[in-house]
Amino acid sequence: MSLLVALGWVLAIAAMAAFGLAAPTLARLWRRQRLTRRPFPAAWREILRRRVPLARELPAAHQLRLKKHIQVLLAEVPFVGCAGLTLDDEMRVTIAAQAAFLLLGRGGSFGNLREVLVYPGHFVVPRSEAGAGGVVHEGRDVLAGQSWQRGQVIVAWDAVRDGAADPHDGANVAMHEFAHQLDQDSGAANGAPYVGRGALQQAWARVMNQEFEALRARLASAQPGLIDPYAATSPAEFFAVATEHFFEQPAALATERPALYEQLRRCYRLDPASW
Repeated sequence: MSLLVALGWVLAIAAMAAFGLAAPTLARLWRRQRLTRRPFPAAWREILRRRVPLARELPAAHQLRLKKHIQVLLAEVPFVGCAGLTLDDEMRVTIAAQAAFLLLGRGGSFGNLREVLVYPGHFVVPRSEAGAGGVVHEGRDVLAGQSWQRGQVIVAWDAVRDGAADPHDGANVAMHEFAHQLDQDSGAANGAPYVGRGALQQAWARVMNQEFEALRARLASAQPGLIDPYAATSPAEFFAVATEHFFEQPAALATERPALYEQLRRCYRLDPASW
């Protein structure tokens, strides 16, 4: 076999391998394009109007984009009722709409998301903590939501419903848990979702660390402030709580913590304060 022929075979094999890797991604893109070309169901539009008032405040182009993300989420991700809950479109659309806010500017999807589990109300999960001398203390937590790195989001329907009903209280469990999913796209939640490389990533880390420490200092001195104290639990919770404020109280966040708002604006590629 001549060198030229051998090189041709190598190139052909490489091309087939590249196509094999790209084919699933291309198929997913084509499928999403077909989905988003479909009309948004009138019944879903009515659910948005009643259940997600924040959607009505979006600019028209963003409203259209939100609906497309809802269509894709509901087509690709199973929503499963737990503890006897029978899911209907009212629940599914309400949850998906709040998750879709996080994708409006970023585009794409929640890369690791495999399913959304929905309980009728707050749910109980076991907790184990190692204490002094290696003694393990068992307990239980009552939660409104959880996000797992393996691709599960768990939410309580009553908390999701109430969080959507008041669009400016800075409390939104659906946005909180799906922010964790963005954070978990590249590993364990640590408050560092993908925002870009190099200087962008460095600026994010510097500002978020400063803002996290500023929150802890504020709480230690009992000073009032916008950001919910739960954000001081960890950098991951700080990012998720800040996300709630960013979408529901953007003007107040931009005024009180302008550096934090700017980083979130770059992360989500949106400027909600301008709406």
